[in-house]
Parts: sequence; structure tokens; C-alpha cells
Amino acid sequence: MRFYSTNNPEITVTPEEALFHSMPTDKGLYMPTPLPALGAHFFDAIAEQSLADIGFEISKALFGDEISKADLEELTHRAFPFDTPVVNLEAGKTAVLELFHGPSLAFKDVGARYMAALMSYYSKRSDKEINILVATSGDTGGAVAMGFHNVPGVRVSILYPSGRVSDLQEKQLTTLGGNVQAFEVEGSFDDCQAIVKQAFVDPELNAQLSLSSANSINIFRLIPQGFYYVRAYGQVRSYGKPVVFSTPSGNFGNLSAGAMVQQMGLAVSHFVAATNLNQVVPAYLTTGIYAPKASVATISNAMDVGSPSNFVRLAHLYGDDFNRFKTNVSGYFYDDDETRAGMQRIYAQYGYVACPHTAIGIMGLQDFLTESKQDSIGVALATAHPSKFKPLVEEVLSISVDVPERLAILADRPKQSIHLPADYEVFKESLLQTVA
Repeated sequence: MRFYSTNNPEITVTPEEALFHSMPTDKGLYMPTPLPALGAHFFDAIAEQSLADIGFEISKALFGDEISKADLEELTHRAFPFDTPVVNLEAGKTAVLELFHGPSLAFKDVGARYMAALMSYYSKRSDKEINILVATSGDTGGAVAMGFHNVPGVRVSILYPSGRVSDLQEKQLTTLGGNVQAFEVEGSFDDCQAIVKQAFVDPELNAQLSLSSANSINIFRLIPQGFYYVRAYGQVRSYGKPVVFSTPSGNFGNLSAGAMVQQMGLAVSHFVAATNLNQVVPAYLTTGIYAPKASVATISNAMDVGSPSNFVRLAHLYGDDFNRFKTNVSGYFYDDDETRAGMQRIYAQYGYVACPHTAIGIMGLQDFLTESKQDSIGVALATAHPSKFKPLVEEVLSISVDVPERLAILADRPKQSIHLPADYEVFKESLLQTVA
């Protein structure tokens, strides 16, 4: 397996280079080549396999002889001691894929833990310290912080928008200490992401630090997210119906991962891109014009992304062909009032407690199935445990939400963060001081 830039397919790099140097110098995004065809035998066996088993099999197909089978098996099973179960809302028609059974209670655990295990494997070959830079709109930061906490040879710097993450999300970013440093930025997620991107193409900074990213701009954060689409398919294929996935979408790494395994042979009938008012991709699917804009703050804050980095990957996977893109993906978006009403309706209809992001995914799925009139099995991705949005969920549903112990223990820990303006040079100076 090699990796090329979306801006220049002619030049390729090794997996190790793509892992540790997340972004090509031409400011494109890395993509794997070739994408292996997983084959009918693989898909016939997935119903009985765990997330770790599936991750191991796909990793073998991707890495070939780059990493031994024994090391890959140990790596994937260490990354995924949890599973990603499908829970029926209406058997044979609608279900949710629960992705919040990892340590940070969010889907980002899958990508972050795989990346951490892979970096740990490669770092044994080098004594050089790796500096992870990551921007978060909510869940990425917590998953990265917990996935990389106390990993030898790695320092983590997390940038998050001040006042735009939930209290418990912020606790996950700011209370671990050790090799994890949080930067609280006066601005939006897009501002944080722009700072991170600028850091990766700053020759002076890169001459001093070995930088890598755990955002979905890093292809190895995105690849393992494809594993749980395959795991979900294995759990619903017995219904014998076409399978539709509805993905709550912000930076569009999650949906890009689904499109990637679709091209490896996963028989996905259709994808739904479900967003909040930051609906540049649903708008694109209507107009054919991609027009990024400043992000809008919503109650589904992890999707508050006005300029999604992975749009270029998603479009690339569909050959930069609008008609092909639209054939495979439909877009739906919902404002905060609609999201609250959807959370209430889902609870009343199914007794299911959904965080605002998951509710948007379920609403997008329901609307697509109604409009398409297809006899399909629909799976909405449940991206975060409702306790991560406890005050909002309790207010909207008038119920009490229990907080799992691994999250509850953070509530009383003191916050530790560096407060910064949305200014790259100020961040750069502060970063160099923290690693000195």
C-alpha cells in the first residue's frame, strides 16, 4: 500500500510517512493506493466477526507485508477491546449503530485508538518525539486525549473553540495532563482547523518539531472508521435488503470512510449525509456548487464545520463527478428546533435516548427512507453517548441521564488549558514554549 496526494497522484509515500506527516506539502490529502477488493469470501464471514477481527482482516489487505500478521493482530485487538453493536429501532427497517462503547464514549475512539497503536508500533524504530496536533469541535479531542494519554514518545496538543464544546467534552480535553495539552481558542472550529493546517506547512516549525495530526486529515484516523461500517453490515445483512447508512456529518471523515469501504466491495446501497445548519454538503447535492462558509454554532456542536476538510476526499472517491456523488449520497439538514423535536419524537416512538448528533442521523435516515420508498434496512450512526450532552438531553426529554463512571470521574477534576486568540503566530509561540 502506498499513499498519494489528492493534488498530485503521481507521487506516492509509504504508510509510515503518511501516518506521521499527515498532510502532503502540496496541501492535498493522502489517499491509499491501491484500494484492495475484499472479495466475497471476506464478506461472507463478517456476520460472526468482532470489530477487532474485521479491523485485522482489512488491515492485512491494506498493509500486505509492511507489518507482520502477528503484529497487526496484536495491534487491532489492543485498539478495539470494545464492539460496535447495531440496536434495532424497528426490526428490519431502522437501526442505530452504537459507536460510543469506547473509553471516551464517542465514535472517534475507533480512529484515535488505531492511530495510537500504529504510531506506537512505528515509534519503536525511532527515538524521535512525535507532536500530535489536533483541532476538535467536540468528540475528536476527547478520543485523541484518551487514546494517546501516556503513550511513550508522543506529545498531544488539542485546539478547541472556547465555549463551543459541552462541559464534559471539555473535561476530557483539559484534565488528563501529562503528555496532553489543551489550547482553548477564541474562535470557531474552523479557526482551530486553519491553525493546525498552517502548522503542517510551516517549514520553520516543522524543522523544530516532528508534527503529525490525529484529525481526520490523517488518513489513518479515517481508515479504521470503515471497519465499523463493515461490522454493522454483518449484523443486518440477514434481512436480505439493501443497506442504507445515515451518517451525522461535520468534517466528513466518517462518511468518506464509508465510501472507501464501499469501493473495497461493501454493498452499501446509499449514504445519507445528515447535518445541522452547517449544511454546505447538502447544499452542494442540491446545487452542484460547493461553497464553504463560516460555521454556525448549534446544539449539535461536533458538526459545526463550515469548511469540511474531507469533502475533497469524498468527491475524489466518486471521481470528482457530481452525478456519481449524488447517486451515492443524499443530504438532509436540520436546525436546532427540529433537532430538539426529533430527539423527543425518537424517544416517544422508540424509547431511545439520542444525543443531538445521533438524532440528526436518525431523522435523515427516516426522511430518506420515506422519500425514496425503498424497501431497505437503514442504519443511522449513533456517534456519542447521550451523557456527553447531559444538560441538553435532560432538558429536551425531561428525563435523568446517567453518566458512565469513566466519564463521571472527570467532572470534579480541574481544567487546565492555555487560552489563545485565533492567531497562528500566537499559537506557534505558545506551542514551542510548551515543548521546550
